[in-house]
Amino acid sequence: MLEGSTAELRRARASFLMRAVVWLMKRRKPVFPHSPEGFREKLSQRDLPRDAPMPAKFEQRFIVERRTLEGQEVVTLHPKSGPGEWHMLYFHGGGFVLPMFDVHWPLAAALVETCSLSITLPLYKVVPEASASVQDALADACFAELAMTHAPERIVLSGDSAGGHMALALALRLARAGGPQPGRLALFAPWLDLTMRDEAMRAVEPHDVMLKIGTLRATGAIYADGRDPASPECSPLYTPADQLAQLPPTRIWTGRHDLFIVDSRTFAGKLRDAGVDAKLYEYEGAPHVFMAITATREAKDVFGLMKDFLES
Repeated sequence: MLEGSTAELRRARASFLMRAVVWLMKRRKPVFPHSPEGFREKLSQRDLPRDAPMPAKFEQRFIVERRTLEGQEVVTLHPKSGPGEWHMLYFHGGGFVLPMFDVHWPLAAALVETCSLSITLPLYKVVPEASASVQDALADACFAELAMTHAPERIVLSGDSAGGHMALALALRLARAGGPQPGRLALFAPWLDLTMRDEAMRAVEPHDVMLKIGTLRATGAIYADGRDPASPECSPLYTPADQLAQLPPTRIWTGRHDLFIVDSRTFAGKLRDAGVDAKLYEYEGAPHVFMAITATREAKDVFGLMKDFLES
C-alpha cells in the first residue's frame, strides 16, 4: 500500500454479489487460457474475431452514432437528452488480441447514465490479425476528431486492462506532440508492463481468476511484435518522469485480486512523484476489471467516483 493519499482502499471486504460472481468465474472456462501454450494454440485456431454486437435496446436508451475511421468501426453513445458536457474516449480491454466483450456495452451504458457524459468506443482491429500501429492510428484519429468539435479539456481518456494501456499511451503521445491535451485520464485495471517483471505479482496470482503471468507475457510479446516489450513505448510503467509530468489529472481503479494492482501501485507513486494529480482506488477481493460487473456495490462506487472526478 502506498504511503500518503495516493492510494485509497474503498472496500475492505468484497460484497456478497461480487463474491458470488467470482465463485461462478472460477467454474467457467477462462477467457484467457492459463498457460502460454494454451493461449498460443487458441489464437492459432480461432476464426476472425468479431466484436460483441451492441444491444438493440441501446437505440432507445441513447442517441447512437456510428462511423468509420482508419477503416475501423467507431460507436458513440450520447444521453437521450443530448451530448454530455464531458466526452469520454473509451478503449475496451482484451489483451490487445480479443474484440469487444458483451460486458463492455453495459459498462459503457453505466458510465453514460451515471456521469451524464457521451462516450466514444473504437471497435479496433486486434492483433495478430492487425498490428499495434493500426490500433494506435485509430486512437489518434478518434481523439483528433473529437478535439475538432469539443473542448479538449472536456475530453476524458479511459479504458480497461489493455484498453487502459491504449488510453494512457494516447495521452503520452499527445503530451509529446505538444498539441491539445485531454482534461482527464481514467484507467480501469490498466496493463502497464508487458513483461510482468515485478515478483510481487506472484503473491497475487493465485487469487486472480482471469490473468496468469505466463499467458500475459506471451500476449505481450505478440503485441510488441519485435519491439522491446520493456520499452516505454510498449510498457508505459517505464515512461520517464518528465513525460509523466505532462499527464492530466489521473484516477486508477483496481481490485486487489488483480495481477495489475502491483504495477498500478507503482505507477500511481511515479505519477505522484512527477507532480501529477493522481489517485489509486483499491477494492478488496475484486477481480480484474470488476467494474464490468455493473450491478455490484463496487462497480457503482467506481461510477460515483468517476462522476465526482469529472465534476471536480
